[in-house]
Amino acid sequence: MTQAFSSLRINPDRMLDAFNQLAAIGSTGDGGVNRITFSEAHLAARKWFREHIQQSGLEFRTDGAGNHSALLPCTDPTAPTLILGSHLDSVPKGGRFDGALGVMAALEVLKTIRESGIKLKVQLEAMDFTDEEGTHLSLFGSSAISGHLSREALKNPYSGRENFTAGLARAGLTEDSLFTAKRPKESLAGYLELHIEQGKRLEKRGINIGVVSAIVGYGSYRMAYIGRADHAGSAAMEDRLDAGQGVSAFILETRQIVMRDFPNCVANVGKIEFAPGASNIVPARADFLLEFRSPDGKQLSDLETALMKLAREKAEQFGLQLNAEPLGRHAPNLMNTKIQEAFIASCAALELSSIVIPSGAIHDAQSLVDLCPVGMIFVPSVNGTSHSPFEFTEWQDCVNGTNVLLQAALKLGSG
Repeated sequence: MTQAFSSLRINPDRMLDAFNQLAAIGSTGDGGVNRITFSEAHLAARKWFREHIQQSGLEFRTDGAGNHSALLPCTDPTAPTLILGSHLDSVPKGGRFDGALGVMAALEVLKTIRESGIKLKVQLEAMDFTDEEGTHLSLFGSSAISGHLSREALKNPYSGRENFTAGLARAGLTEDSLFTAKRPKESLAGYLELHIEQGKRLEKRGINIGVVSAIVGYGSYRMAYIGRADHAGSAAMEDRLDAGQGVSAFILETRQIVMRDFPNCVANVGKIEFAPGASNIVPARADFLLEFRSPDGKQLSDLETALMKLAREKAEQFGLQLNAEPLGRHAPNLMNTKIQEAFIASCAALELSSIVIPSGAIHDAQSLVDLCPVGMIFVPSVNGTSHSPFEFTEWQDCVNGTNVLLQAALKLGSG
């Protein structure tokens, strides 16, 4: 790499200004944002992103899945594209760094390279993927690009068909348009993503950058225990078919099983709804969502088997009917070795410390691994907090990560 390449750095003040403008859209007033996919705030953020791209002198692009991009062409219009990006949508009342930092970092990299006059051998694209958080469909926009999106999945979105179709309409999309976003393998040179770690490993060890080795696989189920409603005062405890007791016992034992038998894995029940839903009625039904994750494919399958076995045992123990509907499954995915090496070399050149670690969270990079070479880096999260208004990363860490992203893009785009 030439001296001009290696000495190039981003404009941290410009990036901070853009980041703060974005964070004000959908702000919850306590440091967080609420930009649920296709909500008014999410669409406003995307409108701002489009206008900001155009004001920056970059080309704007959107596709049939609603993915939004800034483009920096190279001299060869037939050259493949190196995508950098993340997402602008958030979980309900989430943090302002999750996803958004990666999009702003990608955009700043394109601005910096454009200003430098450096000509690479690839097209550069800074992308905001649609619905990474899975409000409607898991890894929605990136799955559309990679061809992993299926029409079957559209029949049963997490948000329900009515909410999903209404959201598509607000965004100017159709179910047919989603499938036009797919890109051929030969059109892509790779994908790079910067993200906050959402954990404490970097902070605890005082490390600047985490170079991601793999992204965990995961599975999810929509489940229900079905029992019988009874008077909560007059029905004896031993006579009840209590769906609430069943799901509670399942959750507690899930924790024990994962910690004892699957130490590198996690499982979570993040939503429960009881019916009829009154304090003086024994729950006749408990609907809940189960998710589990592992960095190893066999371990993920073994964990799924163990959790389904436990669910059946608890149904039998409490005299309940069990319904278990699989919602989705992604195998663990390895990051590209060449890209990992480019990130590590960039950290060394910038005199930043780095370690190689797996990602316990799911990211759009996971959708693209069989489409093109993929790599990710993490920057530290203060106290490991994420999916919360208290999510925070020191700005210098954001700048460090963006400069690593810049240098890696230059290395990969000039080879």
